[in-house]
Amino acid sequence: MALPFLPGNNFTDPTKTKFHRPQTLGWRNGYSVPVAPEIGIGGDPIPVNKLTQEELDELANLKPSLTYGQKVQAPPEDFVPAHVAFDKKQTVHESSNEYYRVRPVKVFYYLEDDSIAVVEPVVSNSGIPQGKLIKRQRLPKNDLGEYWHWKDLNLGINVTFYGKVFHLYACDAWTKEYMASEGIELNQPAMPETDPYTESRKQPLRSYKTPSSFDKLKQFLDLDRKVLRFFCVWDDRDSMFGEMRPCIIHYYLVDDTVEIREVHTANDGRDPFPVLVCRQRLPKTELM
Repeated sequence: MALPFLPGNNFTDPTKTKFHRPQTLGWRNGYSVPVAPEIGIGGDPIPVNKLTQEELDELANLKPSLTYGQKVQAPPEDFVPAHVAFDKKQTVHESSNEYYRVRPVKVFYYLEDDSIAVVEPVVSNSGIPQGKLIKRQRLPKNDLGEYWHWKDLNLGINVTFYGKVFHLYACDAWTKEYMASEGIELNQPAMPETDPYTESRKQPLRSYKTPSSFDKLKQFLDLDRKVLRFFCVWDDRDSMFGEMRPCIIHYYLVDDTVEIREVHTANDGRDPFPVLVCRQRLPKTELM
């Protein structure tokens, strides 16, 4: 509980007569600069807990392992070589719509000097540099000074040219015939892997419907009030109390509508409602 602010209950020195504040601004080269005060109000010393240089060095080199325990290290991840993780694929980091890209290329091997060229077919508006990926040259196979030879190539294998992995899945007829003549049996060709982003951008084929050349306005102007009349009979004898009923079919050429009227005779005992089917467009097939 705090003491009341009454005479005799405070801890101030009653004999103190100086209450001036120390100077906190100084002048240097005509500019005012802040100065940290070295004494307190009235010339009293400022209570400051200053640490020695040895204590500062000890705090700087202190490791909080004794306080918080040893740092728990995450288990090491399984090592996956780059040629396995990114086999036949090119990673894409700039787009959120695709994670990798499959790029079809053509590998040309020149038998005259054992040189190889890699060419990617140019696709318009692809946004990536295409064409010659690797110019015609002899490509090193390993660090031992060996170069790729046509005997090292086969279908279904991966070849690495300057750090890029290419998967061979098919060849042309002449290459297949030449390899067979040299006693090399090629593996079965396989279908290339499709690019998922390219497949997602494919749109279905548009279906076009040729509009009719028949003019509805011309139909109204030429065929208005022109009606085709057909005399027919409604055979309802298969049902109970059924009979043959004469009817008239009106076909209106102006809008292709049909109306069916029933022909009544005197004293036929039926209600005088001549319209059997009102004027409307009738479908050819029965609606389910």
